[in-house]
Amino acid sequence: MFARRRKNFMEAIGDAVAILPSAPVAVRSADVEFIYRQDNDFYYLTGFAEPESMAIFAPGEKDSFLLFVRPRDRERETWTGRRAGVEGAMSDYGADKAYTIDEFQRIAARYIEKADRIYYPLGVNERTDARMLDMVKSAAAMRPRVGSGPNALLDPREILHEARLHKHAEELQTMRRAIAISAEAHAAAMRNARGGMMEWEIEALVDYNFRRRGAAGPSYPSIIASGPNASTLHYIHNDREMRPGELLLIDAGCEYEFYASDVTRTFPVGAKFSPLQRDLYEIVLAAQLEAIATIRPGVKFDDPHEAALRVLVDGMCQVGLLKAGPEEVIKNGSYRRYFMHRTSHWLGMDVHDVGLYRIGGQSRTLEPGMVLTAEPGIYIARDDDEAPEEFRGIGIRIEDDVLVTRDGYDVLTAAIPKSVVEVESMTTAGADSSS
Repeated sequence: MFARRRKNFMEAIGDAVAILPSAPVAVRSADVEFIYRQDNDFYYLTGFAEPESMAIFAPGEKDSFLLFVRPRDRERETWTGRRAGVEGAMSDYGADKAYTIDEFQRIAARYIEKADRIYYPLGVNERTDARMLDMVKSAAAMRPRVGSGPNALLDPREILHEARLHKHAEELQTMRRAIAISAEAHAAAMRNARGGMMEWEIEALVDYNFRRRGAAGPSYPSIIASGPNASTLHYIHNDREMRPGELLLIDAGCEYEFYASDVTRTFPVGAKFSPLQRDLYEIVLAAQLEAIATIRPGVKFDDPHEAALRVLVDGMCQVGLLKAGPEEVIKNGSYRRYFMHRTSHWLGMDVHDVGLYRIGGQSRTLEPGMVLTAEPGIYIARDDDEAPEEFRGIGIRIEDDVLVTRDGYDVLTAAIPKSVVEVESMTTAGADSSS
């Protein structure tokens, strides 16, 4: 898999040289570091997850893939774990040559001074940026004298991100695994959420289900938003006591082997939907189903959003949340008070994955292998004095992960309940009839 990716990447850069840095180590506080997470582009090409590493890709050279890594160090490995070292970088990760990281500048200079173009992603690792710029500048200054050296510094991410946007079979298999784990976590939350529990208890349950099945953990901070908290799009405090019958919005997905899932479900806490909750929920669900139905090769990325928007606006007008007619509401944008985000984003190694949404100023065309979300919502703040009082403090979002296939779409998250009947069968399972 990684060898094929490197081959495709080196074909794309031609006779240039590409240099990629690993992600820097991040300090949490004092001498405590965050759990290390490799840069996605670096991992995509190398499969190497250790910090303090660099990679060189030089298609025109005999040794076209070089890794620079931390040396083996028995004392340090006692504290922080075994390192691959130079030998492991070649035997386990396919490097043609490997060196210790302190040799990078000496070896890299040989490659830089022979190449007309250098690909390097500025801003990924600021500690290496200045060193790389100095090396390129020095080699470029020698170009008039020696007849070789760089005359352009280019960003490899345009090439890499377009490649990452189109998922191969092994990537989709990993994403399906991440989604299956997330499905169990959401089902457990629906079955167990009860009035009197704290939001963090459900967060702990979700995280437990992620980790017990081998996921690295959440692919983003889990949103466990009960009652009025659900009208805050990225609410992550998760510290409120839940009340029986109110809505609980859970936006949570795990990361498995560097691939993310992203799922949102909204359901009543230990109860069935109230008539008003059900009316609003069915508007959002109908909008989401309409958005998904538009997904297929050849349509524009914006099309699912436009489809969902029409259904949402019609529904909000019918229930009296919006006062004007649907056409006027869409034209003047007043719907944004209750639906203020787009319906979709790419999904892959990043939860908001890489890849252009627009090409030449126009919404790009969907192609097989792309994965995007479908996540319309309605959010009514509890202090919104323009909304009828009974609507205030309600937030609803439904989100699925959708693969564009050759002839349509595949809802990867279809196993997670979202119809009213399915949801209520989960939320009332084992609940006291008086709750």
